[in-house]
Amino acid sequence: MKALAARRHHRLAPVVLLLMALLVTGGIYAALAPTEAQAETVSTEDIETGKKLFQANCATCHGPNAEGTEGVPSLVGVGAAAVDFQVSTGRMPMQANGPQAMAKPPQFGPEQTAALAAYISSLGPGPAIPTDEQVDAELGDPANGMALFRTNCAMCHNAVGAGGALSEGKFAPSLFDTSERNIYQAMQTGPQSMPVFNDANITPDEKRDIIAFLVEQREGSAGGASLGSLGPVSEGVWAWVVGLGLLIGAAVWIGAKSS
Repeated sequence: MKALAARRHHRLAPVVLLLMALLVTGGIYAALAPTEAQAETVSTEDIETGKKLFQANCATCHGPNAEGTEGVPSLVGVGAAAVDFQVSTGRMPMQANGPQAMAKPPQFGPEQTAALAAYISSLGPGPAIPTDEQVDAELGDPANGMALFRTNCAMCHNAVGAGGALSEGKFAPSLFDTSERNIYQAMQTGPQSMPVFNDANITPDEKRDIIAFLVEQREGSAGGASLGSLGPVSEGVWAWVVGLGLLIGAAVWIGAKSS
């Protein structure tokens, strides 16, 4: 019994207990954590097709195994959602170097984009392409989406998603013409200057609420002309240039008539 008690009070016992506690905590977290960053199940044929497309169109910048090159990020672990967003919006492949990749007509069709996404997702787990249910605006709550959007997104994208200027020649694009799937994927993956909003920051249901709010903004302004939805700048220009101009014109007309 004395020998057993001595082993229990060994000077390394706290270290061993701490390591065991860390292992148990990590195991529980791995079992219960959100499963957003799981690799999708795709066919071997899609992966091989995507690999050929990648090597022909993307490997020059991103490396032959998507490991990245100097000044160009690795794509291992970015997930299918990042590939689908960048390629389907035409941002990748880039047309020219600049402060940020510009959206343009996509170079690849839906099947080729899916194959590229399958290949990249096979290299390491990452955010998956959302389901139709996850991006269905009719299932979302626009009121909650408005609160979430104006808390997390409006400082860059404007209060209604009209876009806005950033620093160093960058800008937050307008979301009026962005598809619901790509809005969701942008929140998942954080392209360019945008932060990542994973499921621990904004849940899938809350992402759908944000989409519902943004879709509502496309129906027009209940208060009349939106003036580009750019806020006080366009409203101030209208008030000072047009409104004040009309007042001055009226004053001149009244003066001319009275003389």
